[in-house]
Amino acid sequence: MFLCLLRKSRAGIGKNLLFFILSDRIGDMLKPSKKSKIIGDYKTHENDTGSSEVQIAILTKQIEELAKHLKTHTKDNHSRRGLLKMVAKRKKLLDYLKKENEKSYKKVTKKLGLKTK
Repeated sequence: MFLCLLRKSRAGIGKNLLFFILSDRIGDMLKPSKKSKIIGDYKTHENDTGSSEVQIAILTKQIEELAKHLKTHTKDNHSRRGLLKMVAKRKKLLDYLKKENEKSYKKVTKKLGLKTK
């Protein structure tokens, strides 16, 4: 995706055309269609969009996307920090789910391919 900016030079003579290449990194955001598919796969009841299982699944997919981005952009430390925050949040949700419903915890970790303790 390209973004073009036009600006007048200081002297008013001519215009400078600046191109900024935006990477199509959407590592921290999933497309709505992909997100709704994940919700459909992990929901626990008909109107479920925010259960621990769904949140863990969405975070896992976001982590995968961001990890892929960081393999090509190794110096992107801002995104790396976001990745670490997402991993910590997923760990907290997994710990909560294990404490509250171990059967569901095992099912989700197996389906997502996550290591269990």
